[in-house]
Amino acid sequence: MATSEKQHFEVLIIGAGPIGLACGIEAQKAGKSYVIIDKGTLVNSLYNYPVFMTFFSTSERLEIGGVPFVSINPKPNRNEALEYYRRVTEKFQLNVKLFEEVFSCQKQENGLFQVETAKANYEAENVIIATGFYDVPNLMNIPGEDLPKVIHYYKDPHYYAFSKVLVVGANNSSVDVALETFRKGAEVTMVIRGNDMGPNVKYWVRPDIENRIKEGSIKAYFESNLKEVKEQTAVISTPEGDIEIENDFVAAMTGYQPNFKLLEKLGVTLDENQTPIHNAETMETNLPGLYLAGVVCGGMDTHKWFIENSRIHAEQIIKDIAAKRN
Repeated sequence: MATSEKQHFEVLIIGAGPIGLACGIEAQKAGKSYVIIDKGTLVNSLYNYPVFMTFFSTSERLEIGGVPFVSINPKPNRNEALEYYRRVTEKFQLNVKLFEEVFSCQKQENGLFQVETAKANYEAENVIIATGFYDVPNLMNIPGEDLPKVIHYYKDPHYYAFSKVLVVGANNSSVDVALETFRKGAEVTMVIRGNDMGPNVKYWVRPDIENRIKEGSIKAYFESNLKEVKEQTAVISTPEGDIEIENDFVAAMTGYQPNFKLLEKLGVTLDENQTPIHNAETMETNLPGLYLAGVVCGGMDTHKWFIENSRIHAEQIIKDIAAKRN
């Protein structure tokens, strides 16, 4: 239950991911009072990435606040990123409130935002939404998708050792699941909607998955769709007709989307592609004082923004806030 006493900040940031932290750093540099709130842990999305995930970006492109990101290899892994962003948070002594879900955020007649969370009530002159896109999976909307055997988030391959794993998708997350579980002894089948792997699959991984499929170590059904999930089997719709195979787990790596319901509740206008309407120069939405930062700006096009190309949003937003105050 939130406390009744309101805490006032010039800037309230929802989301303690890399971009949310970057916004906090810029607010701090500009002398603005601020708070960063997240419903989970620090960089919660990165924490929930697969244990052995390697970033596509090199370490220097993931840096925030001018703090060097030193990694063993040019492309850092998940654990190195968690350590880096935790140390950045410590260095700047960022005002972060974790495991504090935002229940409501409403703009009052006096121009201030009233924000209620699970633990407190806040009053903010400006609000920045930096919630990313990892919280809401794209559902397949097929029978059996709600069975416990179906996962939309994958963590560690050992759990699936010696099981029959069906992987849906052809992009990086799908390829990682297929290869990692295969190497832990799983019998892996992939269901791919197109006739090839996704164009954005990491270039150093693509030959591996293509060779495993070619040699038959991993079975792949192209131009196919998962039609139904049952307790012990799964039905796949292929060009040759429906087939039913034995199956223990379904890893539906079908992608994710921003929390559009949260944006709409806040009063942000979305276009026909679910892209939030905002000023590309200032990142301000149709609601004055409410800003967007990071992947959430791209709507359903979650491949448009990454850490490396959206870090600049923090500077744009705080610059606009400072200019308005002046």
